[in-house]
Amino acid sequence: MTITEVSEKFDVSQDTLRYYERIGLLPRVNRNKSRIRDYTEEDCKWVEFIKCMRSAGLPIEVLIEYIGLFQQGDETIEARKELFIEQRKQIIKRMEDMRKTLERLDYKIASYEQAIIEKEKALKRPED
Repeated sequence: MTITEVSEKFDVSQDTLRYYERIGLLPRVNRNKSRIRDYTEEDCKWVEFIKCMRSAGLPIEVLIEYIGLFQQGDETIEARKELFIEQRKQIIKRMEDMRKTLERLDYKIASYEQAIIEKEKALKRPED
């Protein structure tokens, strides 16, 4: 697949894909005879993985660390697992923070809705 196709498939800009490759998040993507990037199915799996982890809030530095460990082989399985366990804890914390924020927003919205109802009641004329 070309970089354009991968960009469209995963809704990631071409610049972002080049950046991921430059910093080592993606393995060096093969190029065809015209020197155009030719993404394999394996490359696409990495793009999908990176996009998923980034959307969950994992920092690029953590992903770079993970990729480095992955490339070292099976002796790093435990370290990779620990890295993900720590990231999972942080996601759970962010989700709890977001839940509290959502509750506060719901409260504020309900307060405004109640204020609007009260204002509308005050605008109604008493029936003659």
